[in-house]
Amino acid sequence: MTSDNTQGAPAVLLRSTGPVDEETLTYARTKIDAVVARSGLPAVTGEVRITKAAAHHADHPWSATAALHIGRHEVVVVAEEATGHELVDRLQDRLRRQTDKVTRAWHQGHRSDVPPWRGAFRTSRPVGGSEDAEGPRSA
Repeated sequence: MTSDNTQGAPAVLLRSTGPVDEETLTYARTKIDAVVARSGLPAVTGEVRITKAAAHHADHPWSATAALHIGRHEVVVVAEEATGHELVDRLQDRLRRQTDKVTRAWHQGHRSDVPPWRGAFRTSRPVGGSEDAEGPRSA
C-alpha cells in the first residue's frame, strides 16, 4: 500500500526528508500498511512524510506528517519524537485512532436500518411460507 516512489499509483505515498535510514522507512511502511489496509475501511489515499532534523541539539529531531483521504474524509496527523521507531509507533497510534473515528462515521452514515419516521417500529406481516398464504390445511 505504501511506496516511496512516484512511478506507480500506490494508495499511500511514503516520503522522507533528511538523513532517514532505510530501516526506519521499512518499519514505517509496515506500520502504516497495518493501519490503512484494514478491512471495513473506505478507499485510502494520501501521503506520509517523515523528516529527521540535521540539528543534533533538537529535543525531538524526528517528525512525521500524514495527510490521508479516507473515503470522503480527510485525516491529518502530526507526530514528533526523539527516535525514528518511537515516531513511527506514535504515528501509527494516532493514525489508527483517527481512522477508527472515520470508520465509525462512515458506517453510521451508510446505515441500512429504516429510520423510525419511515415505519421502522411497525410490525410487519410475514411474507411467504406461512399457513395463511397457503390457505387452510385439511387433515
